[in-house]
Amino acid sequence: MNTLLSKMIAHADPSQVEGLARFFKTGPGQYGYGDQFLGIKVPVTRSVVKECWKSVSFEDLEECICSEYHEVRLAALLALVEMFRHCHAEHQRSIYIDFYLTHTQYINNWDLVDLSCYPLLGEWLLYATDRSLLYDLARNGKTIWEQRIGIVSTMTFVRHGQLADTFAIADILLHHPHDLIHKASGWLLREAGKKDKSALVSFLAPRYSTMPRTMLRYAIEKFPEAERLQYLRK
Repeated sequence: MNTLLSKMIAHADPSQVEGLARFFKTGPGQYGYGDQFLGIKVPVTRSVVKECWKSVSFEDLEECICSEYHEVRLAALLALVEMFRHCHAEHQRSIYIDFYLTHTQYINNWDLVDLSCYPLLGEWLLYATDRSLLYDLARNGKTIWEQRIGIVSTMTFVRHGQLADTFAIADILLHHPHDLIHKASGWLLREAGKKDKSALVSFLAPRYSTMPRTMLRYAIEKFPEAERLQYLRK
């Protein structure tokens, strides 16, 4: 029996479904169109995963990641993160990464990306000399979600003071047409700026006048108000 799946279904709350569907933009023409919900909030999903991740098999993960329900896919990803985090055998860790990369078609909303990619790909690549995987996702991702994985995965690098990849991938995505990529890139630029404001200022100097307004707003959010206004007015 798939314990993770059965426990998630047991926590379904129909009263929450409409609000979650609206929040994750599931209407016609919206980025989450057609997604289905059980009505489970993230803290509840986390508690379920914490309770049973040790007993989850790859067969269970496969069943859950392919689920029509958004929260079950999230539970699969959070369980995968826990399995990866507690594994210290390099060959086994690579199996978890391969599973992630071969199931990106099911990682199809911003929360599924943001809660899984940097604890997995970011940690996996933290000490790697070749991080071209993230650049390839940013440039050639088949969906905006794969492209978002490319930039958000660099959060782990930023937290360790390694900023170059964030700036380089943000530059690749600088003129991307989708607002969700603008937000993600701006968010990561802001986090990089917390570590080294001068590096962020240098990145912005030749770009801020042409970069998407949303990306710029996110990037300079922590700047003093007068400085922010100066960027926005120009």
